[in-house]
Amino acid sequence: MKNKYHLLLLLLWLAIGTSLRFWRLEVLPPWTDECATMVFSLGNSFRIVPLNQIISSDVLLQQLVPTPLVGFTTVIQHLLNESTHPPVYFVLAHLWMKIFSPTGEVASILAARSLSACLGILSIPAMFWFAYVAFRSKLVGQIAAAMMAVSPYTIFLAREARHYTLVMLLVIASLCCLVKAIQKIYTQQSLPISLMFVWVIINCVGVATHYFFMLTLCAEGLVLLAKIWQSKQQHRTWWRISIVAVGTLVGCLVWIPNLLNIPGSDLTSWVGGSSPHTRWLEPLGRLLLWLMSMLLLLPSALTLPLAVIILSGVVTLVFLVWSLPPMIQGLKIYQENPDTHLTIQILTGYVWGAIALSLFFTYGLGKDLTLAARFQFFYAPAIILLLGAALAGCWHQVQQLRFLVHSKVAVSIILLMATLGGVTVGGNLGYLQNQRPDILAAIIQQASQNNILIATTHIHHGQTGRMMGLAWELQNLPAKNLQFFLAGKDSKTQNYTQAQQILTQQLTQLQRPLDLWLVEFRTPIDVESQNCVLDQKYGNFAGEYSYKFYHCVAQTSTN
Repeated sequence: MKNKYHLLLLLLWLAIGTSLRFWRLEVLPPWTDECATMVFSLGNSFRIVPLNQIISSDVLLQQLVPTPLVGFTTVIQHLLNESTHPPVYFVLAHLWMKIFSPTGEVASILAARSLSACLGILSIPAMFWFAYVAFRSKLVGQIAAAMMAVSPYTIFLAREARHYTLVMLLVIASLCCLVKAIQKIYTQQSLPISLMFVWVIINCVGVATHYFFMLTLCAEGLVLLAKIWQSKQQHRTWWRISIVAVGTLVGCLVWIPNLLNIPGSDLTSWVGGSSPHTRWLEPLGRLLLWLMSMLLLLPSALTLPLAVIILSGVVTLVFLVWSLPPMIQGLKIYQENPDTHLTIQILTGYVWGAIALSLFFTYGLGKDLTLAARFQFFYAPAIILLLGAALAGCWHQVQQLRFLVHSKVAVSIILLMATLGGVTVGGNLGYLQNQRPDILAAIIQQASQNNILIATTHIHHGQTGRMMGLAWELQNLPAKNLQFFLAGKDSKTQNYTQAQQILTQQLTQLQRPLDLWLVEFRTPIDVESQNCVLDQKYGNFAGEYSYKFYHCVAQTSTN
């Protein structure tokens, strides 16, 4: 009867998690990285999109159309030549997109995102199993699974057509092996060959899914080194761990050539542009926000009224002040329990090691890993499990907590607030959202009454993806001529002089009146000489896009 109860409860978390991940999943157009996922998963290439010439939205979106007879080899070839990511997820997405995307039509964003959503749903029972292995407690497992189901952060990752939910599953599996291995060693048991083999396979697949999985391996290594140091007298029992390390290293050697190309890539240069040494408080503030979002995220998007954002901030602060003491007290119950003390040490050591690595890359190497919420995936499962243990410990308490709230009521309120955060993510009302082509597209639709030309400077496929997002949202514009111009760098001079000349020349040949939108245009250009007048009524930033809006009228003839 008890097992049936636990199964029904787990099914409830699955139902809630599924609803939050699929609710309005197709509403927003794809942003830059999602366009990259779709293009590469379909076996297409960004390099086919023409530069330095005016193209229609159909030409721009053509690379989002499934191509028949394309196989894994083409997918991997284009990905490794044009991107900085390993191929496992993209090969899996290729199979998925073949099933759910009709040939000859632009691929479905719902189909692209649903793979990530389904993998995110699988993380709910995976977290239950991880918690049960770590704590031997179905209560901790149930609450950790519930937290995984409603956590705003995990829902955010699951609602994007990216590889983070897959790699998070692999992080959970690898951490499960870590905890199990240390537990066996501390009880003087030999490490099973099967566990070692599975652990190596998981680690190798993890690195082949996302290179940041190596941060998981590094944080695990720090935990293992600390435990080996603490148990010097038992050093002989640790030797099999070295076999796991060597096996993982051998499996990862194949990616070294790709890894060596990443630091100099234009695709990753933005990570080094935040100046963490001069603006040193900003990374810490961002890191704190990402950590908070694993539990709570109230409406805070910049598109909301200021009063709503302020109210959300006040409620968040009050909630944290109220909820942290009982959660800390709840975690102490498992920390002081001899049967679970080791597990708490492993998880907290892993989290602190992971955060230290993130800050080392940010401040030590100048690569700011706090710039994007998605980069925190490699320690999110450990934090969610610790939250689950803290709430389970709180659930066991019989005394009343702060503000005269019973412990079980407090746990219910905390889970309810986390669920509200999940709804915030699904409603696109939180700060976790990325570029929003729909916001700029709405401005373009409102402001432009004439033919439209959208121009941008091109560095890599990231800019192409940004334009694809706009083209996706604007493709149903009624009776309007929508065109794009991607200004490419000259291969010899590495500047945009030739592209500028081509664009100004093309402007003279387009029918007037014309509305010119310079979006993310990173080089000066003289369009005023082409009778294009800047419209001062519109701002210069919307939906993570910078822009300028010009009205181009017919040239006046002089006698």
